[in-house]
Amino acid sequence: MRKDFLNWQRDFYKNAVNEAAADPVKAYVFGGDDTPEQTNIFFKMLLQHQIQVYALAKDLSIEGYKYIKDGNFIVPLQQPQYKLIKTIFEKTSVYKDSLFYDITSWTMPLASGIPYAALGAKDFNKDLLGGKRGGIHGGGMYGHKSHYGYLMDWKDFYAPAALYELQSAGLMVKVASQPFRTPKDIPADSAGRLFSRGSIFIPVQQQRIHEDSIYQVVKNVADKYKVYMYSVGSGGVEEGSELGSSRYQQVVKPAIAMITGPGVNATDAGEVWFLLDQRMNIPAVHLEPVVFNRIDLGKYNTLIMVGGNYNELNKEKLKTWVQAGGVLILTEEAVSWAAQNGISDVKFKKIKSPVEIDGAQQMQGAIFGADVDLTHPLAFGYQYTTLSLFKGNKVFMEKSKNPYATPFYYGNKPLQSGWVSKENGEAIKNSAAVLVNTVGNGRVINIADNPNFRAFWLGGSKLFMNAIFFGRLIDAASARTEE
Repeated sequence: MRKDFLNWQRDFYKNAVNEAAADPVKAYVFGGDDTPEQTNIFFKMLLQHQIQVYALAKDLSIEGYKYIKDGNFIVPLQQPQYKLIKTIFEKTSVYKDSLFYDITSWTMPLASGIPYAALGAKDFNKDLLGGKRGGIHGGGMYGHKSHYGYLMDWKDFYAPAALYELQSAGLMVKVASQPFRTPKDIPADSAGRLFSRGSIFIPVQQQRIHEDSIYQVVKNVADKYKVYMYSVGSGGVEEGSELGSSRYQQVVKPAIAMITGPGVNATDAGEVWFLLDQRMNIPAVHLEPVVFNRIDLGKYNTLIMVGGNYNELNKEKLKTWVQAGGVLILTEEAVSWAAQNGISDVKFKKIKSPVEIDGAQQMQGAIFGADVDLTHPLAFGYQYTTLSLFKGNKVFMEKSKNPYATPFYYGNKPLQSGWVSKENGEAIKNSAAVLVNTVGNGRVINIADNPNFRAFWLGGSKLFMNAIFFGRLIDAASARTEE
C-alpha cells in the first residue's frame, strides 16, 4: 500500500514539473515593504500549502513597479504544487460557460492587496532565487522616550488596531493630511524619513498623561501590533508642514454600531464583525431594527449598514442622526436602500436590456481594479493608485460631478479577473466604487462593493477602517455631489 502511494506521489510530482516546464509563466514575484502584514499573511498561506518561496535575489522592475532584492519574494512554478500555485496567482478572463456555482475568480494576491507579477522565460532565471525566508520583519518602537511626540506609519495593516488602543488609553492623536519628511540631521531613527498622508502624530505636551506613561503605552502598542512607531524631538520637518500645524487634525475615537438581524446579509455582517473584533480589537454594538428604532443613538458616532433589507428601520431617525454629524458607512445593497429612502444622494447607472439568459446576468463575483485618489482621507495608507475590489452585486453608482466626492472609481477597463456579462461590464465602466455625500453635518460613505469579502479580502480593509476613523474629517465641500 505504501509502495503504491509512493509511486503515485512520484508520478504526481513528475507530471507537475513537466506541466510547469511547458507553461509560459515560470515564476511569480510578490510582496513589498509597503504592505508588510498582508505580505506575511499571504506568505504563511503559501507555506501552509507546502509551496516553496524564496527571497528575491536581484532587483526587478516590472510594469512600473520595482521589486527589491531581499525585500520581496519569488515563487518558481517548477515544483510539486504547480497547479495550486497557478490557481492562487493566475488571473482568468476566458470561460467556456457563463453560469457559475460560486464566484468566478480567486486571484489571491489581488485579494490580499499586495503587488505581484508573472515572470516569463525572458524575465526569469534561477539567479533570482535567493534564500528561503520566514516573512517580512514587523515594526516596533524606534527611538527612546520623547518630550515632544511620536509618529506612527498608517500603511501598516494593524495601524487601526494600534490607533484605537492608543485612544482607549486616553491619548489624543492627530492625523497628517499631507506627506512630510523629518529633518535629516536629527539623532533618531526617524531622521530623513518620508511619512505619507494618514501618518499618526501623538503629541506629548497636549496629553493629560505623564510622558513616562505615554512612552510606555506607545511602546507596548507598537510591540503588540508590530506597527512602525518613531519618537521625534521637535515639530520641525525637512519637507511638508510642521507637526504642530493645522495640517494635522485630531482623530475622534469611533463609537460604532452595526445594524444586524432579520433581512440583513448575515455573512456580510459577520465579515465586518471579524475585521473589527477579531483582527482590530475594536468593539461594535449590534443593533436590530426594533432596537435601533427605540434607543438613543447619541452614544454612537459611526453606523455601519451592509447589504440587506432595512424596511423596518426608522428612516427619519437615521437621517436625523446623520445630519447631526454621524458617519454612515454603507456597502452593497444598503447603498441602494439609503438612496431610495432619501438618506443619501446617489444616482445609479441603468443596465441595457440583456440578450443573454437570466443566469448569465447574475453578478456571481469578479475582481475589478478601482482607480484611487491617494490624497483623499479614505485612501490614507494606500501606496498604489489601483485597489482590487470584489464585486458580487448590481450596484452601479454614477460618478459625482464633483470629482472629490468619488475617491475610488472604475475606469474603462476595470476587470482584473473573473467573468462578467457584456451588459454588466458596460455598467461597471466609469462608475463610482466609493462615493461620499455630505448630509447636514454628517457624512454618508457609499461603498458599492464588499471590501471585506469573506474576511480574507485584506486589500479593502484599509478603505473600510479609513471610513471609520477619518470619515468625519472629509471636507464638507469635497463631499457635495451637486458640484
